[in-house]
Amino acid sequence: MFIVKNIAEYTILVYNKTMERELKEEKIFRRTAKDSVFTHLFSEPKYLLELYKTLHPEDTEATEDDIKDVTIRNIITDNMYNDLGFRVGNKLLILVEAQSTWSPNILIRELLYLMQTYNNYFTENDVDLYASIKVKLPKPELYVIYTGERKEKSEYISLKEEFFPNESEVQLDARAKVFYDGAKRDIIGQYVAFAKVCNAQVKKYGYTREAIKETLRICIDSNVLAEYLTTREVEIMDIMTALFDEDEIARRYYDRVKQTSWQKGQAEGWQKGASSKALLLAKKYMVAGHSAEEAADFAEIDVSLLL
Repeated sequence: MFIVKNIAEYTILVYNKTMERELKEEKIFRRTAKDSVFTHLFSEPKYLLELYKTLHPEDTEATEDDIKDVTIRNIITDNMYNDLGFRVGNKLLILVEAQSTWSPNILIRELLYLMQTYNNYFTENDVDLYASIKVKLPKPELYVIYTGERKEKSEYISLKEEFFPNESEVQLDARAKVFYDGAKRDIIGQYVAFAKVCNAQVKKYGYTREAIKETLRICIDSNVLAEYLTTREVEIMDIMTALFDEDEIARRYYDRVKQTSWQKGQAEGWQKGASSKALLLAKKYMVAGHSAEEAADFAEIDVSLLL
């Protein structure tokens, strides 16, 4: 009985130490995350302008100088950072997120990014929110570019419809427009095509350089982001290799968490069983004429359990 109890305690100790180490590794992983291809692509003014004109084809006069990148780039653990944000003069504030996994929570995150971006705008322009004069705001627009597979393709994600569908008294709403494919040759459609080619090559070759090389080859041959991929091939190889490495680290991390969680369950089961047996033994010891203190000492349990 005592050996089993010691094994349980030892296993839990190992679990706790392992989890402590894994949490440290997770923080390191989060701190060293590299920019995605999406972020890298639209960090270039040329492609950012192209994206804006895809979203607003009616604006034929906008130039690269009219657009300011306001993406939040905090990389400290637990701080916010978004995929892409840009302002067109002082009239428009556009936030775009690229997602491969569907979740309506992306709208909540975009609203948090929006508030942070507005806060940065107020600071930059010395805006006093406590003044009596109403402040002027650039109009916000929220977008999501979804690169995964999904049968239901709603045009918008709505805060009210998703989170407060039956709450008539809730008047607050915000919407993000969702792009699934884009037009065949516009910059959004090309990025989605690139992401899907990448996913297909990962399924075929795994997270390897071969998958990266094939992704670039297929996209360039198909004229998908061809100019960007050709002129930035070395940088993109580095970015994708880093991302692939991080995905592998993440998979290994979660596999270890799953394993250690199972071990913890086993250990807790052993400990519970050992405690029950120890209590039963102590009670039998008392029946044999020993005091509660003697029984507790013999079974190595707290005497309060016997009183």
